[in-house]
Amino acid sequence: MAGQKTTEDTSDEKSIYKFEVTDITGNPFSLAQFKGKKVMIVNTASKCGLTSQYEILQELYENYKDSGFEIIGFPANNFLRQEPGTDEKIASFCQKNYGVSFPMMSKISVKGKKQHELYKYLTSKDLNGIMDSKVKWNFQKYLIDESGTLVKVISPKTKPNDQEVIDWLESSN
Repeated sequence: MAGQKTTEDTSDEKSIYKFEVTDITGNPFSLAQFKGKKVMIVNTASKCGLTSQYEILQELYENYKDSGFEIIGFPANNFLRQEPGTDEKIASFCQKNYGVSFPMMSKISVKGKKQHELYKYLTSKDLNGIMDSKVKWNFQKYLIDESGTLVKVISPKTKPNDQEVIDWLESSN
């Protein structure tokens, strides 16, 4: 973020809006484009016992995308090397097997020494101002409110369309 910050954008310091990531085709992708929307951030893998959650994620996205909801998938190879493919292979797999149309990002590390800055933010109360967490496995979900603030962490084994998630999606801020 070049230049001086105004008082208007200081709220972005504790939000996801300050992050720019790389999408699965190699293009810059600013999370600020989701201001005013609820967002689910999920780390994904193509060779995991939970990979079928892609189907549920896609259904959830189709059902709620017109109501101010976004899903952002982040492929990661941090758990038993269950995402070994290139971005191109991952994109092809997601499209062919699950018809994924929600935004998918370039493969990142969600834990450890090479942890991506966004995941450092999501897992550190010092950075997000809300809570500490650990990425336990593939398909862990982070719920972000309309102001870009972390609201809740959803277990990898909890399905994306769990009633708790639906209740959050259908609630007004």
